[in-house]
Amino acid sequence: MAGEATHRWILALDVENFSTRRDPVQKRVRAAMYRALASAMERAGLAAADTVTEDRGDGVLMLVAPTVSPLLIAGPFVDELRQELREYAEQTNAEHAMRLRLALHQGLAARDERGWSGDAVNTACRLVDARQLRDALTAAPSAHLVFAVSGEVHHAVIRHGHRGIDPAAYLPCTVTTKHGETISCWITVPGRPAPAGLTGTAPGTTPGAATPGPAGAPSGPSGAQGSAPAARPGVAQHAGTVRGDQIAGDKNVTVHTSGSVRL
Repeated sequence: MAGEATHRWILALDVENFSTRRDPVQKRVRAAMYRALASAMERAGLAAADTVTEDRGDGVLMLVAPTVSPLLIAGPFVDELRQELREYAEQTNAEHAMRLRLALHQGLAARDERGWSGDAVNTACRLVDARQLRDALTAAPSAHLVFAVSGEVHHAVIRHGHRGIDPAAYLPCTVTTKHGETISCWITVPGRPAPAGLTGTAPGTTPGAATPGPAGAPSGPSGAQGSAPAARPGVAQHAGTVRGDQIAGDKNVTVHTSGSVRL
């Protein structure tokens, strides 16, 4: 039934290389995707009554009630989904491999008899389809999931470092849509210190400007981390030491995303 737009947490999910599979394989991978989602929701405590899903063929659009904490979505739910995908990978072959891109945004969404619409829905879908998110998954061949949050979600949720969420594991980038619109986002490979180098100018920077290091690290020539390298046009720069990973155990890794970082 149609209704007025209401605030939602908006998740867009997409299966890597789905359309290249044979039809019977697509059918089995889709079934596995829905099983993984349902199990991750149950284990994380994300109630089905608080979510609405819309099938997208090679993925899912999921709208979550505003009463649900985003900490549950970005923390336990994402981690449980990662675990489900890891277990699935141990039981299947390469033809039925299932690696996912996941994006989280928030905003107003309206429902009619055919589904959901709104600028916030469009943004989530653009993030999950962004080249940078695809590249991050390609650069981490042993990973099963990459996760992007919009700049708004990062500012309101991720950067504060609540329990189960590691801000240092996210790298910034800017996505340019086919209409020339730019969207700021942050990308992580769940369970890893930080994703491989990302292309696209980092949010809040301009070509030729230095990009800040990890949160809380001094910047500039006198900072303990030293001077950040000058950003090249069209390349996201991030230099410094990523400290820890609250989900996958303590680890340190130095990241310079002007080059290639393998995870």
